[in-house]
Amino acid sequence: MHLRVLKGRSLAFAAFLPAVIASFSPGCGYSEEEWKAQLDKYNRLQSQQQATEGRLAETQRALEAEQAKVAELTRQLEAAGVDISKLNENLQATSSQVSQLSSTLEEREKALAEYKARARQLEQIKARFETLKKKLDELTKLGLAVNIRRNRMVISLPGDVLFDSGRETLKKEGKDILVKVATVIRNDASLLQRDYQVAGHTDNKPLQGGPFRDNWGLSLMRAREVLLFLVSPADVKGGGGALPAAHWSAAGFADTDPVAKNDDDVGRQKNRRCDLIVVPSVEEMLDLKAITQ
Repeated sequence: MHLRVLKGRSLAFAAFLPAVIASFSPGCGYSEEEWKAQLDKYNRLQSQQQATEGRLAETQRALEAEQAKVAELTRQLEAAGVDISKLNENLQATSSQVSQLSSTLEEREKALAEYKARARQLEQIKARFETLKKKLDELTKLGLAVNIRRNRMVISLPGDVLFDSGRETLKKEGKDILVKVATVIRNDASLLQRDYQVAGHTDNKPLQGGPFRDNWGLSLMRAREVLLFLVSPADVKGGGGALPAAHWSAAGFADTDPVAKNDDDVGRQKNRRCDLIVVPSVEEMLDLKAITQ
């Protein structure tokens, strides 16, 4: 629409100026020098107009390319589990606003700069998560799920592998898995210095009595058990992960944060789990907050 409007103005401009110049022809009482001066002025204006149209078309193409790039980065991040819905709303508003403006070069260049900035931000987020995911690839080879949830990298440990039903004592199989997880973290200096939270989760079946009283108590005590094993020295009775305790915490969520429906045994089994959450650093949290404002 905007290019058509500008093109219409250009045609009118091109049709109008020759008529004006014709009035300065030698036959109308003007000297040849005056006529040539007007012709030179017309040629300069025409060249400027063509240059502006060329830059506008080039900027429009670049803008469309950046819009497509932002859309593709957004799709990739959403597929990975990164929530940037607020940023998407801002971008859609910018796109809608530009489409309603007259198609001036300045406005298009401003929109192009905004989209380039958004694309750089999305690329930084994508690179950050991909780097962290690559460091945890060894865990996926062990059959553990490593994914992004609520903008945090999560290592998910099946509850049934770690514990017997309704119990908080780690099974041998569970300890073996935790030792392997701890080994991967210890062998990478950057992973070792990060902060983690062990999050315990249950299905929605009410806990019948016992020392934990309810699913809140069970989920918290299971998270505590996993945490204590991970930060215990490797040479203690029963072994341990030998990870730095200052970087670890625990929380219980009961059945309030399911990853599947609790309608059948398959869904409930998925919800019985302990997640090791890689807590974002202060810099990462500030970056994400700034990007989504």
